[in-house]
Amino acid sequence: MRFQSASRTDIGLKRKVNEDSLIDRADRSFWVVADGMGGHEAGEVASAMVVESVDEAVTASDLEAALEQVDRALDTANAAMIEHMHGDKRRKMGSTAVGLIIAEDGRYGCFWVGDSRAYRVRDGQIAQITRDHSLVQQLVDAGLISEEDAATHPDASVITRAVGGSDRLEVDHVKGAAQTNDIFILASDGLTRCVEAEEIRHVVMMGNPHQACEDMVEMVLARGAPDNVSVIVVRVA
Repeated sequence: MRFQSASRTDIGLKRKVNEDSLIDRADRSFWVVADGMGGHEAGEVASAMVVESVDEAVTASDLEAALEQVDRALDTANAAMIEHMHGDKRRKMGSTAVGLIIAEDGRYGCFWVGDSRAYRVRDGQIAQITRDHSLVQQLVDAGLISEEDAATHPDASVITRAVGGSDRLEVDHVKGAAQTNDIFILASDGLTRCVEAEEIRHVVMMGNPHQACEDMVEMVLARGAPDNVSVIVVRVA
């Protein structure tokens, strides 16, 4: 399989770019978005720790083996963050992560921790292939609030899992078969809080991955950019 991919990251209206939060490696069929937390400086360190750990660890061409390498790398980053915070209760840092691996046999694996998301557009339809690790998602699952209410809930930013969030890290995976013309989107919540899924579908279908990334980030900036935004678009050629 061949791929076209592009990425873009922006720290709100400050327009300060932090490329350490992304892995965009079409040559390795491997992509990751990490969204750091704990204040600007701590967040940058946390997302960089995730990206560096995963980028160095993933070498396998077999999908299951590669996902195991991801899990070990995220465990390593998790332990490093906890050690970094040790002894200072005021120091807080962590990172969400969402990533995509497409193996040589055409199968894909998506992994995630937190509320950064992955979508897939196929045959003109968009589907969210991750499920947020967040308080509002738990409330939706319990039937206490609707999907529509979740976006505006006062606790919409509260996540229930993060790299650096606890001693034991649990990473979720989903697997499937990639098809020609599939489009995958990986994004931090800075995008998904401002741009609806249907808008994402329209943008990625109208342009190439590079233009789609540019257009989506510009949409976020035009809407006030309440948070930093990172996005990767991958098209299966």
